[in-house]
Amino acid sequence: MMSEKEKCHRGELYDANNDAELIAERMKCKDLCHRYNQLLPSETGRREEIIARLFGKTGSRFLIEQPFFCDYGYNIEIGENFYANVNCVVLDEAKVTFGDNVFIAPNCGFYTAGHPFDVEQRNRGLEYARPITIGNNVWIGAQVCVLPGVTIGDDCVIGAGSVVCKDISAGSLAVGNPCRVIRKINC
Repeated sequence: MMSEKEKCHRGELYDANNDAELIAERMKCKDLCHRYNQLLPSETGRREEIIARLFGKTGSRFLIEQPFFCDYGYNIEIGENFYANVNCVVLDEAKVTFGDNVFIAPNCGFYTAGHPFDVEQRNRGLEYARPITIGNNVWIGAQVCVLPGVTIGDDCVIGAGSVVCKDISAGSLAVGNPCRVIRKINC
């Protein structure tokens, strides 16, 4: 029989609310996030150590401002020269990949978890997870929300306040709710 974690990684409905393994992994992650968020901003070495321990992969140069929150940590990969401003939330039930030279403004969220429309399934605590991929050289404005399964291509700018629910092609300026490409960027 498949575990709830295996169901999650296969993109199937799974129960994250009552599975001891997933609950323990989230608790371990939340403890590390709490420690990270309590460090002095000047304790850059200790901050980098916690993020390296928490994430599945990091580049050698990154800065994640406090506070920062995630669910598992090991599903997050960041490239070189990564920056996330304050109040970044990554619900990483599925893999979340950020390329090189990604800059994230304050109060942004990246949410791989979703819930079924069927009320009985939802009330049983079932959910699904879809990966999020952010390309290289992407700037994400303040208060952007990126939803499950979205890919944002290389060299994009996502305008402040956008809700990104569909893929954004490379080299695009995209804004709004729902987020739409308004023009190509001449790089």
